[in-house]
Amino acid sequence: MTTPSRRRLMRDLKKLQTDPIPGISAAPSNDNIMLWNAVIFGPEDTPWEGGTFKLTIEFSEEFPNKAPLVRFQTRMFHPNIYNDGTICLDILQNQWSPIYDVQAILTSIQSLLCDPNPNSPANSEASRIYVDNPREYNRRVREVVEDSWCS
Repeated sequence: MTTPSRRRLMRDLKKLQTDPIPGISAAPSNDNIMLWNAVIFGPEDTPWEGGTFKLTIEFSEEFPNKAPLVRFQTRMFHPNIYNDGTICLDILQNQWSPIYDVQAILTSIQSLLCDPNPNSPANSEASRIYVDNPREYNRRVREVVEDSWCS
């Protein structure tokens, strides 16, 4: 039986395949429509450029009424990303809406890379360095980008 959440995810997958967005890809893993693997490429002309960042997206049967759990598998250094890869992003928490599809989630995360919110830190060290020492922050980001090539 196909549940509403599974039908919605199939629609999201078809949209990703027929109308792809540059720098973002995602697909279900191992024939499990509820668990996706995604890749976000670092946006051009930013310290994140050249990075290949892997994520997992776990959907519950309550999707799209409940946000999925999105987590970076690639090590990250960012004010709004916890050490375990969990992302502190309003649309994944208190601002979630069923109108968000997989593309919108990944596009928002890609935007967050370049536009962190240091007022809502998940990584206090990254937040402090981002505010107090932008050159050091960009150096640390470039390390993460280079590490992403090997992971």
